Amino acid sequence: MEKRVQVKICGIRSELDLAAALSARPDAVGFISGITHFSEDALTPENAAALSAQVSSRVGAHSVKRVLVTHLEDADAILQLAQTVDVEAIQVHGLVNRANLRKVYEHRGNREILRAVHVTDEGVFSAVEDVAKYCDVILLDSRTPSRLGGTGQTHDWNISKKIVEAMAGRKDVALAGGLTPDNVGQAIDLVQPYGVDVNTGVDDAGGNKSKAACAEFVKAATRELASTCRPAQQH
Repeated sequence: MEKRVQVKICGIRSELDLAAALSARPDAVGFISGITHFSEDALTPENAAALSAQVSSRVGAHSVKRVLVTHLEDADAILQLAQTVDVEAIQVHGLVNRANLRKVYEHRGNREILRAVHVTDEGVFSAVEDVAKYCDVILLDSRTPSRLGGTGQTHDWNISKKIVEAMAGRKDVALAGGLTPDNVGQAIDLVQPYGVDVNTGVDDAGGNKSKAACAEFVKAATRELASTCRPAQQH
């Protein structure tokens, strides 16, 4: 498998968003489709596929992974949507049970599988252990009663740090939730994740991706991640 996603800009919902994100040269961009909880960035499968198809023509020699971010809970539906949108990675972000996650992982082909786990309290450790075997990357995110992501809220990074330490040598762990160009360096320094994921933290006042904020985020995250020198785990 290719190099794993380390810096992802998520919530791409338009050609302008895509251009702003790609100009920053992240490792990946995320398209949200198939939702069960509210997201103003949700796309129809057709719109997600249309944006996904533009990635390779825009980035030239710089390889950017396309990631489907979905709340869907049925494995067959998730895999079919990933095929429709045509992506290199699937971020399983919904309330998916172990059996369906396992089926997605076993039928992933060459796709990277990221599994979101919401950090609400220290009870999250059992959830992490439950999914670790059936994903390539564990993504630690924040949530609210109405949202499974895109909250703009940080969670307790000390808990995330403990998860990274517990997974050391076993699984790559990425961090999301309320990250911005201003706090991503601090977050990486404390948590020591393998990668980071941003959505609303690089939006402008209208909810669209800011070219300047995307560039600042990727620059800050890449610099701090390089200083941690955390290698990818072997799966």
